[in-house]
Amino acid sequence: MRIDNIVLQNFRIYKGFNEIDLSPKKDRNISLIAGKNGFGKTTFLTSLIWCFYGKLMSQVEDKYKQDIRNFGGYEAYVNSLLNRDVRSEGSDKKLSVEIELEDLFIPSIPCKTVSIKRVYDFSTSDETVTILIDGDENELTKSVGYEVFINDFILPREIAKFFFFDAEKIVSLAEAKSKSELRSLSKAYSEVLGIKKYEELKKNLESLLVKLKRRGVSDLQQDKLTTLLEEENDLEKSISHNRDKQLDIDKQVAILKSKSDNLQEKLIREGNSITLDELKKLKSKRDELKQESIQVKNNLKKLLDLTPLVIAGKHLNNLKQQLDLESNLLSGVLNNKLLSKELKAFSNSILKSIKTLNLDKSINSKVKKAVELSLDKKLHASENDSSGKVLLEFSEERYREFEAILNNIKSTFLSQFNSIVKEERTNRALLSRTINKIKQAEARKDNHLARQFRDEKTETDASIDRLLTEKDKLNEELGALKLKLTSHKKVRVEYEKNFNLVETDKKKYEVTKVLLDKINRLIVKIKEEKKYSLQKSVSLGLSKLMHKKDFITNVKVNIVDDVMDIELLDKDNNIIDKDSLSKGEQQLYATALLKALVDESGIRFPVFIDSPLQKFDKFHSKNIIQEFYPSISEQVVLFPLLEKELSEKEYDFLKPNLSKTFLIQNKLGASTLKALPVNDLFKEFKKEKDVYAY
Repeated sequence: MRIDNIVLQNFRIYKGFNEIDLSPKKDRNISLIAGKNGFGKTTFLTSLIWCFYGKLMSQVEDKYKQDIRNFGGYEAYVNSLLNRDVRSEGSDKKLSVEIELEDLFIPSIPCKTVSIKRVYDFSTSDETVTILIDGDENELTKSVGYEVFINDFILPREIAKFFFFDAEKIVSLAEAKSKSELRSLSKAYSEVLGIKKYEELKKNLESLLVKLKRRGVSDLQQDKLTTLLEEENDLEKSISHNRDKQLDIDKQVAILKSKSDNLQEKLIREGNSITLDELKKLKSKRDELKQESIQVKNNLKKLLDLTPLVIAGKHLNNLKQQLDLESNLLSGVLNNKLLSKELKAFSNSILKSIKTLNLDKSINSKVKKAVELSLDKKLHASENDSSGKVLLEFSEERYREFEAILNNIKSTFLSQFNSIVKEERTNRALLSRTINKIKQAEARKDNHLARQFRDEKTETDASIDRLLTEKDKLNEELGALKLKLTSHKKVRVEYEKNFNLVETDKKKYEVTKVLLDKINRLIVKIKEEKKYSLQKSVSLGLSKLMHKKDFITNVKVNIVDDVMDIELLDKDNNIIDKDSLSKGEQQLYATALLKALVDESGIRFPVFIDSPLQKFDKFHSKNIIQEFYPSISEQVVLFPLLEKELSEKEYDFLKPNLSKTFLIQNKLGASTLKALPVNDLFKEFKKEKDVYAY
């Protein structure tokens, strides 16, 4: 399936009649529509979504649902789609988009082309859809209904976002972490694989079981059940209202933050020449210097604890001498005891040996006396060698600690102290200069205009704080409401368990339960079977797109109930934290996942990509251009910003697969699409004024 022709009439910036021929050339599946910011690239995509789905476009993506809500309803939203000049002219005000498709397969109906045209007539507030098969109306489209025909035979609206997407936004797929985000991913997966139909059937069967149970209730039970259901409905409405209020607050905060930044820029212009980014860097530097100051002061405090010892000076040396003396004394006492013991043992040994000689008693007595006298002299001499008194009696451990402190004071204390003092002075000077720069940047006090900006900024920041406080309260209220709703549902379910089935409904109830059980098993089986092909497809896509080889070697898909999570594994089979991926790598992963989902859907439909190379470096861009775009679909339409997202060198990589190129031109606020030869796109683009302005 491919789109051959598109006609826009008075759709926003496209005033009047605008036609574009997208029919691809043989073996070249990529078309390119380029233009500056604000010239209508995103508007072009919106026109296609509106043509296919009309008021049901809110089911395509939350963005459209939110836009319709913000405008106050579908009619007001459609009014915003009409070109401003046409709206003010008051003439025949009509808005229309027509799309012609070729090579569309419709069972039992041979056809070459299918044309879809949606028109909104503002004079009658009527919206009409016309579907022609080979130029004629067909009974099939009338019998099934136009919206059903488009949804069933062309592109289901639940998965349209995967074929009309902003490449930058698909990074949210890669960042899915919370259970709600993973449920959203699982929901998209179910929609792509067609499992949603089974899940809707499951819900219908569950609803049928509830209805069958409720049909046999008494009037009293019915009244109580009605009360419970009304209370449950009120709680759900309160939760929805709470969420809407939080969304409104988020929008107001975003607007106020933008206003605050603008005021800050004006303050800077009035008070100083530095930019907003430079001011943010200064504030960041100030915070770092404050932390460094705390650390320096802590280090200085540790050294100051030793200052009294340094001041003690000579007394510290005297203490060292006394401790050394006591150490020697204690060592000496120990040595004398050992010496006395050894000498006595030696003298006894000599005397025993003399006895064996059988000397004369007088001689023996003289020798013994001589030995004892010699021993006494020796012991007395060793005792006289020690002098001084033991005063402190430091243990060995305390002595070593004192010695370490003394060595530190004598060797490194001075250099450490000087270094820390110097570091503290430098830090104080830098911090003072930084704070002064910030004060100057905020605005000079004598500048009246700067004071006005500052007051407005203070008021704006206060409003932001108030809104954030209000949002916190809403979050608390939301949590309480959810808890109450969960509790209420449990009460209602327990109450319904007491209902008795009517005799005629018992068989229906049993059959429905059997069907529900089969559907549950079928859904689990399909998900299990399909997850392996999804793993393989994502892994293959990553290996083609990433220039880091062996970085992600495997992909694992986990499906538990209604939650699906995708794990990236390295060569050692360890899970890679997706937060550790760069923004470009996250977009690569999301791109590979997107391609896998499109492939798994089995739907042959053109793919439209806005901001196609927003986060990629030149290496990844080349891989995307050469590996991804040519293979994702039989027809691919890109909407890049030339020389920002797509350079001339990258454009050369694209040329072998490029079928047609168009440049959006804007004159007097109205855009038109100009077809150009592939080789002339950049030449024509450079003729435009202010080409580098963005």
